[in-house]
Amino acid sequence: MTQDPEKMKAMIAFKKRLEDQLDKLNNETKEVQATLDTVNTILLEKGFKRGDIKEVTPLSPPSMPKEIVLPKPEVETPKPIPKPPIAPPAAPSEQETVIPLKTMAEEPLALMYFEKNQIHVMPDESKKFTVNTPPFGNFLVEKVFAKMQEKDKELVRLGQLTPDKMFSYNIAREGELIREIIIKNVDEERLKELKSSIRWTFEKMYEKMKSATDA
Repeated sequence: MTQDPEKMKAMIAFKKRLEDQLDKLNNETKEVQATLDTVNTILLEKGFKRGDIKEVTPLSPPSMPKEIVLPKPEVETPKPIPKPPIAPPAAPSEQETVIPLKTMAEEPLALMYFEKNQIHVMPDESKKFTVNTPPFGNFLVEKVFAKMQEKDKELVRLGQLTPDKMFSYNIAREGELIREIIIKNVDEERLKELKSSIRWTFEKMYEKMKSATDA
């Protein structure tokens, strides 16, 4: 029984796309695992002490996992080719994802990771970021965190959101040094904004600190 040459060619092309995507996902998994191993090593070596940290703003838990979806085939065939089954994404409380935040020159700024339905932002310890360095307070805290919190407070007042689902954040520090930012109740849209805003803020802080040191 012969196969339609065009159909066979389409099937082979689709198979190659799936193999390439699988290789890419395997490589991303290895990178994430390596980053996670680094985070675990840092935490074990530094012995992060909660008792030494002052809470300066109301803490709120963040979340939001990533979804991995295989691309749809863009192949014209006489008959549609069934897509492979896609496993459902893990629940936010079960998934842990590490996102390195870096400057445009690949200088590390912080690590953003998800754990137990929270977003944790751990600034690079070698940079010594402080709460007094602009634009941390006047932009990230006042224009990003505070506005998200105010918007949710209004939704709670209108009965459109329950208080336990309201956006909240906490900045843990030692003196003026920023040790960790913990965020709660973040949807996908806000996650993108937070990732961009936090990376931009720490990059500008690093630039100011670097220029002050070089002066």
